[in-house]
Amino acid sequence: MSESKKPSLDDWKAATEKGLKGKPASSLEWSTPDGITIKTVYTKADVENLRSQDTLPGFAPYLRGPHTTMYAGRPWTIRQYAGFSTAEESNAFYRRTLAGGGQGVSVAFDLATHRGYDSDHPRVVGDVGKAGVAIDSVEDTKVLFDSIPLGTISVSMTMNGAVLPVLASYVIAAEEQGVPQDQLRGTIQNDILKEFMVRNTFIYPPTPSMRIVGDIIEYASKHMPLFNTISISGYHMQEAGADASLELAYTLADGKDYVKTAVERGMGVDDFAGRLSFFFAIGMNFYLEIAKLRAARMLWCEIMEDFGAKKASSKMLRTHCQTSGWSLTFQDPYNNVMRTTIEAMAAVFGGTQSLHTNALDEAIALPTDFSARIARNTQLVLQEEAHITHVADPWGGSYMMESLTQQIADKAREVMKEVDQAGGMVKAIEAGLPQRRIEEASARRQANIDRGLETIVGVNKYKPKDEKAIDAFKVDNKAVRLSQIDRINKVKASRDQSKVNACLEALTQAAASGKGNLLELSINAMRVRCTLGEVTQAMEKIFGRHTPHTSTVSGVYGKVWADDPQWLDLKKDVDAFAAKEGRRPRMLVVKMGQDGHDRGAKVIASAFADAGFDVDLAPLFQTPEEVAEQAVENDVHVVGVSTLAGAHNTLIPQLIQELKKKNAEDVVVVCGGVIPQQDYEELRAAGVADIFGPGTSVAVSARRVIQRISGQI
Repeated sequence: MSESKKPSLDDWKAATEKGLKGKPASSLEWSTPDGITIKTVYTKADVENLRSQDTLPGFAPYLRGPHTTMYAGRPWTIRQYAGFSTAEESNAFYRRTLAGGGQGVSVAFDLATHRGYDSDHPRVVGDVGKAGVAIDSVEDTKVLFDSIPLGTISVSMTMNGAVLPVLASYVIAAEEQGVPQDQLRGTIQNDILKEFMVRNTFIYPPTPSMRIVGDIIEYASKHMPLFNTISISGYHMQEAGADASLELAYTLADGKDYVKTAVERGMGVDDFAGRLSFFFAIGMNFYLEIAKLRAARMLWCEIMEDFGAKKASSKMLRTHCQTSGWSLTFQDPYNNVMRTTIEAMAAVFGGTQSLHTNALDEAIALPTDFSARIARNTQLVLQEEAHITHVADPWGGSYMMESLTQQIADKAREVMKEVDQAGGMVKAIEAGLPQRRIEEASARRQANIDRGLETIVGVNKYKPKDEKAIDAFKVDNKAVRLSQIDRINKVKASRDQSKVNACLEALTQAAASGKGNLLELSINAMRVRCTLGEVTQAMEKIFGRHTPHTSTVSGVYGKVWADDPQWLDLKKDVDAFAAKEGRRPRMLVVKMGQDGHDRGAKVIASAFADAGFDVDLAPLFQTPEEVAEQAVENDVHVVGVSTLAGAHNTLIPQLIQELKKKNAEDVVVVCGGVIPQQDYEELRAAGVADIFGPGTSVAVSARRVIQRISGQI
């Protein structure tokens, strides 16, 4: 019996083109947002001469995983990232999570805490207890971790701006539990470069901020050997709009600068590098997200070898991952369960060491117990029912995956080279390079979604006819703030003020002289019950508070829409308004309070400007009074409020009242972002003209705004 001829790639192409009726097989190829081409079929030729072909899990360059047996030996850690209003409520949630299968605690802090303000500060009226837990002193931290054994439970804290008092209060809370520093396990994010790039919850300027990073690495290397001193985060870059290769490149470039900072202090690479960890976002580009994590380990190994690292632990990239918050949709929200599952599988196939899965309602508000349980059970099912833990790197040797891993690694190398040519990440950030690249990617992707070139099920395709609102978790911001103020007053009444003054003065002197370890001094201060705001202010006297520069890209959104009839009609309406009024419609785009997540605000500002509006993008962190003042000074027709962190019910009505005080009732106020439908009626009653929920096309919202200010609706 003769053997049949083995089909070749040419045979496949011929058969494919026949099925496509003469079209080339390459017409099926897809280009990712990164510009990486995904082919329809891969062969052995695609992986010839790749380094990955000779690697195994647990061996350099760790492309196939940092551990030899991976999940067969130990599954990834299941984490639940959460913080709810008060320390008491958050503690209750953590305890329920641990009892329900969670294996570690990940703390989300409120924005007042992130920005180094005590809860009684006038700039944080709308932020206390929103989007996280309020921490003002060690007493709050003790309640937060009550009955949670800090000697055995790993604690991850997403904190960068107020990293010193927060980490210090954790150390003291553990100390008063009877747990010494050398037994503490977990991670503090401590990634300030990412804050200057995208998330904006910084306090001090870059130079003193990098000193703080170094002080924490140095102190913890001596006294907290089991604790990860920094979690170098790409997560918020992807959430701000970065594609996978930008996220990968900028995250590793940040890591290089942190290593340089420690080395320049005289520390040996192998003395601290083993306690560095990473944090990546996992979005809906399934194959690319797997490849990203594999490439990250390979590239980091190369980077650390260049620094002279000898220990295997110094060259391993270990990472936590979190499913995307941005990919969650306000519309048809139960689809978010599937999205999170797909993203969780990508993180696992990519080899993450721990994972947080977002809840289905997080595009609307903080998760409920119901949705958080589904999110946690998603990981439990993957670990204990799907049997995917039995094989280390099941994608190893895949023609497609090995090729894609190399492609994204090469793309990231190009981006990192650009950063190196700019003088490193600090200088690149100061020049606005990574911010600009991310903003361009964000605007381009939003334009593609709005125009329907990228499908989001239930949002721009397959929309449900009838949609019922789901229950959303709501924090009583006023009650939480009053409770926190009462606790602050009790702490201040019971402490030794002379010891407080001495500790705060020591911090100020150390900030001024450059001598002394700021984490050690912060631990001393929190031990005598200084507050988070007082510790922050003691250093702010010397360092100052950083003021970010706001800017937007132009032409990116409009380019995608350039030939669309709907867009062309919108531009005609804008031109007609200008002809009638003698000037173009003027819009002030703002974020109020301490929320620095400005992706939405920047996309809106950029897209409206491309449509022909005159757009002013307000500085971050403004109060309603400051926004009203700017609106009047700039003589705007409309104020567009972008909101994400839940402070809208407090701050937007205050803004409308401030406009009335200035006799500017004619200024139209609209808002958009993460706003539960249950809040719509209250906002409209306060005077909000229009509300644009997540997923609303910018072209649609721009048309409604022009109709509003024209008096057509």
